[in-house]
Amino acid sequence: MLCGQRWITHDYVKHNVGMRISRFPNIVDDVTVRLIAAVVLLLAVVALAAHQWWLYAVLAADFVLRSGWGPSASPVAILVSRWIRPRIAAAPRYTAGPPKRFAAAVGAVLTVAATVLWLAGASLPVLLIGAIMVVFPALESIAGLCVGCLVFSGLMRLGVIPESVCLECADTTRRAAQRQAAAATANA
Repeated sequence: MLCGQRWITHDYVKHNVGMRISRFPNIVDDVTVRLIAAVVLLLAVVALAAHQWWLYAVLAADFVLRSGWGPSASPVAILVSRWIRPRIAAAPRYTAGPPKRFAAAVGAVLTVAATVLWLAGASLPVLLIGAIMVVFPALESIAGLCVGCLVFSGLMRLGVIPESVCLECADTTRRAAQRQAAAATANA
């Protein structure tokens, strides 16, 4: 497509426009991510236990903001980054950002679906999604297991998500060597 005197190509958009639209970092602190998951877990438990389905709308808005515009647009991520994370003495543990963004997008889909179903009066599906919204952030915050990241990894292996989206994710041999070196250091 010609715009003025410049051809607008896919690469031009990807390298110039896309960087301005998305503010999700390529590298994130896993400790912060797990704390964000703990806040999401708390809200999801309250929503499920107290049947406060409107909280799914709050979570949906936060997930949409976080997955679409990055953690700087997410009230939960801002709360954790400014108030909770500085009080945690753990050293940062850096990890790839794109899988975490994908996981936030999965959270957005689930919580938007729960909100729509709640508004439609479909209680059972809301309960099922609510249970998932407790299990997934619990696994992330307590065990460090990111279900959305596992799906992201599987989609990369299948070629659905290109390796260029996350070069660090594609280099699994380097990550395995890093994990082995970290384990050896911890055991020494």
